[in-house]
Amino acid sequence: MIITRASAMTALRQALSDNAATVLLGPRQIGKTTLARAIADERDGSVYLDLELDADVRKLEDAASYLRSTAGRLTVIDEVHRAPHLFAELRSVIDERRRAGQRTGEFLLLGSASLDLVQQSAETLAGRVTYLELAPVGPLEAQGAAIPIDALWLRGGFPDSLLAGDDGASLRWRKNFTRSYLEREVPMFAPRMPATTIGRLWTMLAHGQGSLLNAARLGQALAVTAPMVGRYIDLLADLLLVRRLQPWSGNLGKRLVRSPKIYVRDAGLVHGLLDIATLD
Repeated sequence: MIITRASAMTALRQALSDNAATVLLGPRQIGKTTLARAIADERDGSVYLDLELDADVRKLEDAASYLRSTAGRLTVIDEVHRAPHLFAELRSVIDERRRAGQRTGEFLLLGSASLDLVQQSAETLAGRVTYLELAPVGPLEAQGAAIPIDALWLRGGFPDSLLAGDDGASLRWRKNFTRSYLEREVPMFAPRMPATTIGRLWTMLAHGQGSLLNAARLGQALAVTAPMVGRYIDLLADLLLVRRLQPWSGNLGKRLVRSPKIYVRDAGLVHGLLDIATLD
């Protein structure tokens, strides 16, 4: 079964037509690479680089020369957050191409961590970049693929989880997903933060899905300070795993001091963290 991400494809095509560079953000395994390859297949001569592969990293040892050699072709760079030095080179190449009349659809950059990537690109690519976030599969996309809404709610919108052979396989996929994030992504993006503690916090947030953030209570349960809880949540939000819903108030001053609500961003991950395997 194939889930058609038609709305995401349309948004990505529009972004590429608006600016020289597009940054596509989303957690791992959400479908960024599949979407990017589909877009690349539409354009003759597109170049795809994965910075988890040593061979592709070596191609960018002289990044300026290599990127200049791809003029006139869409260049897709996956895992771009692994090479922050590239952004300065990209700015130079984009400006050269602008002077030559090439102003849009030059680079598609994929990343799994929003804050660092947005900051890095904003510092050097201001006015040259469009940001898009790829969300989990939604109800309309599931309906288009004839997937029952109950299955989407239980398994969540990560394609591999949603399309698993049965509920048990889906739950195992989600548990392996959370484990890999704690063992790989947390040490990579925040080497000084204890992955075990962040995992416990992630589960506690799932238990309190949609409740007001009480950092002091969470900190007491985790034996850390409330500001440290805030930094842990910042990391989970940066990895696009949780969302802060800021309070609304007509008084901006009150809005800034009131507590937000915290949501784990995918229903399937909530159920995986809570070990809920079936609708029963």
